[in-house]
Amino acid sequence: EPSSDSFKVRDLSLPTSVSPERFDRRRSILDTVDSHFRYLEQSDSLKAMDSFYEAAYAMISSPSAREAFNLAAEPAKIRDTYGRHIAGQRMLMARRLVESGVRMVSVTFGGWDHHTNIARAMESNAVPFDQAYAALISDLDERGMLERTLVMVSSEFGRTPKINKDAGRDHWPRVFSVAFAGGGFKKGLIYGASDATGAEPDNNPLTVENMSATVYNQLGISPEKHLVAPGGRPVSIVKDGTVVSDLIA
Repeated sequence: EPSSDSFKVRDLSLPTSVSPERFDRRRSILDTVDSHFRYLEQSDSLKAMDSFYEAAYAMISSPSAREAFNLAAEPAKIRDTYGRHIAGQRMLMARRLVESGVRMVSVTFGGWDHHTNIARAMESNAVPFDQAYAALISDLDERGMLERTLVMVSSEFGRTPKINKDAGRDHWPRVFSVAFAGGGFKKGLIYGASDATGAEPDNNPLTVENMSATVYNQLGISPEKHLVAPGGRPVSIVKDGTVVSDLIA
């Protein structure tokens, strides 16, 4: 857990039983075996596996990778601003990873499936989240990183408009909100609206397909791009999605 003083990323450094010399010998043996297979067969699958091995080797052997995960290198004031809790230190870690060149970071925090006692649960989750999220956006902006970094906050669905018998709210896919910051999105924009009870879309509904197309567009990836599945079948990365220009600055 990043908020712990003893935090350490597993498998990012060599086990105590493996010296650097032994690690290099293992790498040499792997190269010998790989060269034999490359001589016998060339395929996209083998090339992909090679790239995975290279990435893993680089992470284990690279001091810069370990440094990116080193929260102790952050000034105490910065860590306090984010909050010395799970949400704060995870979002701070995300900023460090992006700063070091990682292109995609996923941050999870808390459990939000509040079928019971939602008021109490939301308070315990929302307070640290608000602190950490505000700190992340401000920090990225002050470092000149926000316009080239897209921060997206979402869940898989919303919650029922009405409280249930257990003082909670159940699953509701018809309406929910997503927050975007940076990445070329407009600032201070509220796009779309629900009806008075939050039960149905009422104005400018943003579909998942259109949202995905817009996100891909801002990441420099054409939403019309196709991937090729095994067997040669083309698969759209977004089906029937349209870029929503009103969201883009």
